[in-house]
Amino acid sequence: MRALAAFMVWILVSGCSAGNFAPVVDIYGQEPKPRKVTSGTHHVREGETLYSIAWRYGWDFRSLARANNIPAPYTIYPGQRISLGIKTSSPVVASKPATSSTKPASKPAVSKLASKPAPAAKPASKPSVTTGPVEWRWPASGEVVESFSNASQGRKGIAISGRRNSPVVAAAPGRVVYRGSGLTGYGNLLIIKHSERWLSAYAHNDKMMVKEGDAVKGGQQVATMGASGTFRTQLHFEIRKDGKPVDPMGYLPKR
Repeated sequence: MRALAAFMVWILVSGCSAGNFAPVVDIYGQEPKPRKVTSGTHHVREGETLYSIAWRYGWDFRSLARANNIPAPYTIYPGQRISLGIKTSSPVVASKPATSSTKPASKPAVSKLASKPAPAAKPASKPSVTTGPVEWRWPASGEVVESFSNASQGRKGIAISGRRNSPVVAAAPGRVVYRGSGLTGYGNLLIIKHSERWLSAYAHNDKMMVKEGDAVKGGQQVATMGASGTFRTQLHFEIRKDGKPVDPMGYLPKR
């Protein structure tokens, strides 16, 4: 029986490695480069933001922007190369046309290129930039079923159980800086910027009810709980300070 059980476990693991469950390893830090990546380049794809790229490689978005000479509001373009090397400035093929396009765009094309992020940036500037500590609240009402771990293969956030379509709320006021499913292992993911130091992430959502650039209030519903990119209905919740994952339990209020 033990041999049969071991064989069945092997089959399940093998199936997961080739199926939809394999991406979950990103969250557990089991990918080849789980820590901050400081070499190589990333080619920007459609739908990516500087925040999502920084999240993927363990960077603080401000440091990544400085390393690539990308000014606020950190606009990037498909095909652009983002250097992950600290000493490398901007070897981007697309960075030259991007910088040249931003100069003329700042005058005649502001209404076209900058008009979209600009309106979102104005109302979002109040809740997304704080002068004091962030006041956190629980993003979902379920039970914590998996805890944060500093181990190389540990979960870099907490898993909160719940029923499908139960509400997921913003853990603090801020601005949505990423909405998409391009980060392997996170499924439908939202990233909210709360200040220049703090970001939070909400993964495995079913429906996402806000878009990039939206200003959100603490406690505002931003998504519904789902099982995208994972094997069960849950919310994977992360808090990052200066690009580094921290244990959310040290910041969330006691229930």
